[in-house]
Amino acid sequence: MRYLVAGGAGFVGSHVVLALLDAGHTVVVLDNFSTGHRDAIPAGVQSHDVDLIDYEATAQIVAQGPWDGVFHFAALSLVGASMQDPFHYLRQNYLTSMNLIQACTAHGVKKIVFSSTAALFGGPERPDPIAETALIQPGSPYGESKFMIERVLHWADQIYGLKSACLRYFNAAGADPKGRAGEDHRPETHLIPLTIDAVLGRRPALKLFGLDYPTKDGSCVRDYIHVTDLADAHIRVLDHIHDHSVVYNLGNGRGYSNLEVIQSVERVSGKKVPWEPAPRRLGDPAVLVADSTTLRQKTGWSPCWGELDKIVETAFVWRQNNPGGYKA
Repeated sequence: MRYLVAGGAGFVGSHVVLALLDAGHTVVVLDNFSTGHRDAIPAGVQSHDVDLIDYEATAQIVAQGPWDGVFHFAALSLVGASMQDPFHYLRQNYLTSMNLIQACTAHGVKKIVFSSTAALFGGPERPDPIAETALIQPGSPYGESKFMIERVLHWADQIYGLKSACLRYFNAAGADPKGRAGEDHRPETHLIPLTIDAVLGRRPALKLFGLDYPTKDGSCVRDYIHVTDLADAHIRVLDHIHDHSVVYNLGNGRGYSNLEVIQSVERVSGKKVPWEPAPRRLGDPAVLVADSTTLRQKTGWSPCWGELDKIVETAFVWRQNNPGGYKA
């Protein structure tokens, strides 16, 4: 098969590229490299330096099909930044996605897999765990932008027949178990790599945002899903959108608190993590845990790297072996 991966130089996108290559498929990457890394793209994989905000340039690449499917990971993705600059997030994520989706409908693409988010569920009445039927009430402009894109995909199916899978996943983490790719955001905002860098002495003491949440230890609880398991789910879902679109929540179904992440890094590294408390961040819910029952039943997917220590260990090995990230 031949696939186009928008945002294939980013964290999740690069791991999906690896999974597709491992399965024997041909992959073409489309990325503007504003946050992704050229070195994250494996040797021999064709890539195009294109910004999705440019419809004509985007359409020219999509026109180079046929494609057996398109994967869409390209987006601004920081909750906190979206609270500080909401119009930029809403505009950028919506328009870039609209351009890609429109180009797909114009050039005969039949399937698209969209990287959505658990940030759709930001209201105070969230169930635990969160199923697809939960009330959609985004707690940030970032979450709102992803829901807007889901609605565009709905109408692209209704009017043009473009079948989509919207995967609302939770906290992507870890690194390729073979050491070929890992997490390298600039700046880094995710808890696991920040904690690892703190224990390795590469940054000051970790700041833990909020210890007064209504959880077992007062810190936020999140559903961490290994990025390799995420990639597996993206590929599996392709076989289930031949004649209808789907929306699935995607996570391990088990929550770990921020303090438990610190304890896991300490177990894996054998060192104490330097950390200090900090005020809550705007837009952070207390608990986000996925109910992935529907995805598991429909596709046969289940996580192979579900234990927190396994997730942390792969991330730790990659960051230890790549102290400067991809740009070293």
